[in-house]
Amino acid sequence: MKKPRATEQRNPRTRGIDAKSTIGILRAIHREDASVAKAVSAALPSLARAVDAIAGALGQGGRLFYIGAGTSGRLAALDAAELPPTFGTPPRMVQAVIAGGRRALTDAVEGAEDNRTRGAKDLAACGLTAKDAVVGIAASGATPYVIGALEFARKKGAVTIGITSNPRTPITQIAKISIVTPTGPEVITGSTRMKAGTAQKMVLNMLSTATMIRLGRVYDNWMIGVALTNRKLQARGLRILVEASGAGVAEAKRALRQSEHNLGTALIILKTGASARQAKRLLRDNNGHVHNAINHASRNPGIAGGSDTSHG
Repeated sequence: MKKPRATEQRNPRTRGIDAKSTIGILRAIHREDASVAKAVSAALPSLARAVDAIAGALGQGGRLFYIGAGTSGRLAALDAAELPPTFGTPPRMVQAVIAGGRRALTDAVEGAEDNRTRGAKDLAACGLTAKDAVVGIAASGATPYVIGALEFARKKGAVTIGITSNPRTPITQIAKISIVTPTGPEVITGSTRMKAGTAQKMVLNMLSTATMIRLGRVYDNWMIGVALTNRKLQARGLRILVEASGAGVAEAKRALRQSEHNLGTALIILKTGASARQAKRLLRDNNGHVHNAINHASRNPGIAGGSDTSHG
């Protein structure tokens, strides 16, 4: 019998876990979880290459597609869903494609991950082009659905990235950039929703957040693209605007009204003295990059009324 991949092997450190006390079980799980960050750390150079490649694709009007099955697909869907409200991105910019479709987000769709052809067809149905980027996620590194999608993406000329916890697997051979987080055997043998899943969540958080920063959807370390859709977020947005601009609350509220409650536009108004119309044009001309828009106004004082480029 062929030796199983590391994520499928039995963990010698958690043998007899079913006989432990509750606190003993939790300590064993926590001890294993503590190793995940180290595994992700080793992948940072590959993550950096992936971020630059994705930012390049999105900056040229392309899209980002996450492809996964089971836990991997659900984590991908979670990350994609949280980007528009956090960074103000259009929903189509980052999309998740999961084996088994929407039903698989809440229910196990047996056999869906084994269909290699379906992975390619689902991605093709999204209208994939060479301008796009595709991130395949598979703890094993061999999920047929994900492999089929990445093969299709490579043929189309799209950027291909693979995320896995096992080195030297099919996904690392197909993807142009491989992000490998060697988390090893799980607490419960083969339960890759645990350490491998935690690593995937960390990687996706870093991948999308760093990409949004590169695209200018963050100003300093403020969430300048946040959608002001409820009272909590409206209060957060006002606080961000006051801190980032150095303006008073009344002035910040006035800028928010002028900008139609777009934080980036409001900040440009406050930092440069631009009118709402000028601020919107500056943001559009700089592809939504708030910092670049403010810097552009400071270098061209005729565009707007001010030249303050400090952070408040």
